[in-house]
Amino acid sequence: MRLLAGMVEFLDARLGIRELIRANLTGYLVPRQINVWYALGSVLLTLFAVQVVSGMLLLIYYVPHAAMAYDSVHRIMNEVPFGWLFRYLHVVGSNVIVIVLLLHMLSVLFMGSYKKPRELNWLSGFILLNLTFGLCLTGYLLPWSQLSFWATTVATDVAGAVPFVGEALVSMLRGGAMVSEATLGRFFVLHVIALPLFLALLVGFHLFCVRRVGISTPPFASGSQGAPADNPSSPAAAGDIPFFPNVITKDLAVNAFVFAVFMALTFFVPHLFIPPAAFSPADPFVTPPGIKPEWYFLWAYQTMKIFPNEFLGLAAQGAAMTFMALLPFIDRGPERRPAKRPLFVTCFVLGLLLFVAISLWGHHS
Repeated sequence: MRLLAGMVEFLDARLGIRELIRANLTGYLVPRQINVWYALGSVLLTLFAVQVVSGMLLLIYYVPHAAMAYDSVHRIMNEVPFGWLFRYLHVVGSNVIVIVLLLHMLSVLFMGSYKKPRELNWLSGFILLNLTFGLCLTGYLLPWSQLSFWATTVATDVAGAVPFVGEALVSMLRGGAMVSEATLGRFFVLHVIALPLFLALLVGFHLFCVRRVGISTPPFASGSQGAPADNPSSPAAAGDIPFFPNVITKDLAVNAFVFAVFMALTFFVPHLFIPPAAFSPADPFVTPPGIKPEWYFLWAYQTMKIFPNEFLGLAAQGAAMTFMALLPFIDRGPERRPAKRPLFVTCFVLGLLLFVAISLWGHHS
């Protein structure tokens, strides 16, 4: 104990760790009314950590070469001790991350937490969502199965709908006219280096923004006026609670619940996220029937089919994504209470139903 106390004194004298802990944990006060939806951010950090660890373990045995990629994944699943577990954790975890990210974004939308002064919180979170989609897309090709090969062919074909530069974009993504070993190399670098590095930097910026402007109060909490108590320099309100242990205890409980669901999916129904076509090696000369993208891309897949040409479908998606990214700069009203925002709530519900309906349509079409 004396050795530990001595180490703490040594570090505190040089790094000021006691003051850091007080300022960011025990002395950091947050609104008492925050609910379980606020814990989804910490759940995402936990899930991303699982992805990093499982991904690093898979990299030990994975070979990013078209002639060996599928066999290396087969070896991981059947010969490497616990290789199947780490692969399922990685595959199922990527889907759970998308689900939690969407729930996190929807809760922020519904509670109006994207409004001033949290525009950068929303914008960085929206970019993080799209980076996650990018990680899922690039990771999908790496097993070099029939599913991954043809799903990537369909996904990269979409870039060809961009006027004037479409063919150049497709060639840049694939490294040639069709999906090949060059595509595998590019997607591998994007998946294990470029996108994770950018994502880590953006997560740091997002957390900085959250810490800088503070956590918003739920607009429907008892005693809340719904207006943004948004001056970060304002003193803490009466009744605020310390981040540690109050909020961290709640975060741990939500993390444990989500992790239990995650483990249940991993052990009992991992094939929910791995269709049969994922168990055959890629064959560029045989197109399997019914190839479709992952569930979170079905809305985009079906949108491209609804419009008379691919450019209009791509333009509609671009307009919708741009509107969502810039929402805090469009919706400038201070009111955050859902009961006082009937038009927004109506659009929120209809937009959610439209997303689900188009996704189901894409799945069954």
